[in-house]
Amino acid sequence: MFMGEYKHNIDAKGRIIVPAKFREDLGEIFVITRGLDQCLFAYPMNEWRLLEEKLKKLPLTKKDARAFTRFFFSGAVECEVDKQGRINIPAALRKYAVIDKECAVIGVSNRVEIWSNEAWSGYVTESEESFAEIAENMMDIDF
Repeated sequence: MFMGEYKHNIDAKGRIIVPAKFREDLGEIFVITRGLDQCLFAYPMNEWRLLEEKLKKLPLTKKDARAFTRFFFSGAVECEVDKQGRINIPAALRKYAVIDKECAVIGVSNRVEIWSNEAWSGYVTESEESFAEIAENMMDIDF
């Protein structure tokens, strides 16, 4: 399980350090793709395969299903951690997440999220203000 928040800088070649606590669970090769809320999602291969199977079951006749799967899979790339514990994030994914210097790498249960530091700080501030309301709404979905 992934949890915690880590701050890292991205170098001129588009590389970031993967927190040591995440490396083992992500595995030697894992997948990064566009996520929601303008961040990147990173999945270990076993989680990626489960997600892929679920998404394959979405009906092709539904416009939103086609749009989501296109968006999600077209941005996906396999990543490999180098000897220094870094991964290279492709330019298109860095552009999508507006990651240019500082970033936040966070653990979210079965995935890792990579955010621009600015976007993450804004998200946390906004979420803190409405956390009690969010928690109350979660009860409506049998949480």
